[in-house]
Amino acid sequence: MLFGNLRRCLSCYLATSPSSSSSSGLSWEPRSRAVEQVHLRCTEGSLEWMYPARALRVVLEPNLSSARHTTVCIKPASDFQGASIYVEHAGQLHLVVSEAEGARPHHVSCFSAHTPQRVALFLQASPQRDISRRTASFQYELLSNQSAAGPEFKKMALVEAMCRPCDNVELLLAICSSDFVVKGSIRNVSHDSENHMSHVDVSVQKVYRQKNRIFQQDEASGDWRGPIRTLLQCKVKKGGGVFLFTGNEHFGEAWLGCAPRFKDFLFIYRAARERGANPCEFQLD
Repeated sequence: MLFGNLRRCLSCYLATSPSSSSSSGLSWEPRSRAVEQVHLRCTEGSLEWMYPARALRVVLEPNLSSARHTTVCIKPASDFQGASIYVEHAGQLHLVVSEAEGARPHHVSCFSAHTPQRVALFLQASPQRDISRRTASFQYELLSNQSAAGPEFKKMALVEAMCRPCDNVELLLAICSSDFVVKGSIRNVSHDSENHMSHVDVSVQKVYRQKNRIFQQDEASGDWRGPIRTLLQCKVKKGGGVFLFTGNEHFGEAWLGCAPRFKDFLFIYRAARERGANPCEFQLD
């Protein structure tokens, strides 16, 4: 008899820590109609469902009493197969990711969370004629102060970048709250029209802050560099000069926020500091 498994990270109970879970459809009794239920109590994490069978209900309920997470984003793994993902709302299921869409690289689906403290996903296994290995795995993030444009549950690209320059207040807040803040120049820009994204290859002069090791030192040359993503519609082009790149990370990728020229940032920050209007201290060169 084959047994599946179900694992949860103990760090899941820390509200800011990512959580992960793994489950297997082989653990179900053949005649059982029960739907296995998994509770994930983190604002971001991942789930892996091996050998999908019947259905799996995933409840996202982070241990944050005061937070209001208004948007949920899901990114299927590149080898996602064997199931489709739905979100429950008002007693009905709304399709978020179909099995065919799950195979698209970089595909991210976002939708509004009508009950910010508790979001229920429903994974429905696709009919299979054999028990060859299939895995329906995905990452998720619960975001605050975001909005899913258009009709409810409409799929959209993960939008972090704003295709306009940040004003002074936004810039000063960005250096305090962004997941990454780096000084550097643009090495190259490539465009991905299929996924509506642009990839900015940055040559880094100084890393002020980064959440994860996206910007790293090349062992051969000793140079620091890293990739940043932004929307294709922002029409980013390669240009000269030194910039201060800020932004947030989503699903292990850096997304561009404010990116002023470094000399402009210095002028704005120094003027704000003289007035006592800087929201945080920033270590200048």
